Amino acid sequence: MCLLFIAALFAPRLVFALMWIFGNDVDAAFDTWLWPLLLLLFLPWTGIMYSLLWSPVVGVDGAEWILVAIAVLVDILSWASRMAKSRSSYA
Repeated sequence: MCLLFIAALFAPRLVFALMWIFGNDVDAAFDTWLWPLLLLLFLPWTGIMYSLLWSPVVGVDGAEWILVAIAVLVDILSWASRMAKSRSSYA
């Protein structure tokens, strides 16, 4: 699991895609293929965290939602940093 997070630091979309293709976590956490596809494209950290924390009995529960919220924040910050970088390169 630690290796998964180290690889995700460099390529979160690749890690989420590999989790979806070769694992059962993503298929178990989502009923349809649409949500994982959208998460893969726009919020890969959120998809990774939600898939890892989801359990068949209760889903994502309690304090686990804090970790999912942190993943959303990381995704938003990565989008914002890319936008700031592209904006400063034109100046």
